[in-house]
Amino acid sequence: MPTLLLVRHGRTAANATGQLAGWTPGVGLDDTGREHARALGERLRGLPVVLAAVSPLQRCQETADELYAAAAWSDARRVTADDLGECHYGAWTGRPLAELATEELWRTVQDHPSRARFPDSPEHRAESIADMAHRAVAAVRRLDRLVEAEQGPDALWVAVSHGDVIKAIVADAAGTHLDHFQRFMAGPASVSVIRYTAARPFVIRTNDSGGDLSGLVPTRSADETPRGDAAVGGGTA
Repeated sequence: MPTLLLVRHGRTAANATGQLAGWTPGVGLDDTGREHARALGERLRGLPVVLAAVSPLQRCQETADELYAAAAWSDARRVTADDLGECHYGAWTGRPLAELATEELWRTVQDHPSRARFPDSPEHRAESIADMAHRAVAAVRRLDRLVEAEQGPDALWVAVSHGDVIKAIVADAAGTHLDHFQRFMAGPASVSVIRYTAARPFVIRTNDSGGDLSGLVPTRSADETPRGDAAVGGGTA
């Protein structure tokens, strides 16, 4: 099946100052974030990406703008995917992380996130981490099937999203309980790579922020196992 590149948006002023931006409007990339997104686009140049599904939030849309320009993806379709949007943090939205860390819910978010639901707010929608994970995983699996149907099993596509969303998707692909999703990292402008198959997902890279990405283009080898099976002994790669 296709290869999915999960890209976290570039740095924002909220990231730099330790604010939980959530769905706060008007949170775009800062100068460092734009620079890192452009650098990632250069690393992605030459990869035959067929689709980019992008969170509707400004920081992800701006990251996608930089990727398309730097990677020269003139033929790659671009869609906005609401289900790849940030977790709805409710009353936590816009608050300093240092302040949130003093609240009782913080420990649940860290140690048992599958039980965590963010507090309601008149201004900001709230959801649970489990609900966020469910919608995000369902979205990428649905899009992956669509890409395969339209472009074939060797296609590459990109999802531009947010840290907690990406961590939840990677945890699901790794077969890890949501309570352990905090063990994964997804830094600004990083890439995590998943290949879904009929048998199981393969987690190819996580939190990659440098180096050559050309090896992500699927290749056929003489000792290739049936599609979706893992190579005994580790394979040739």
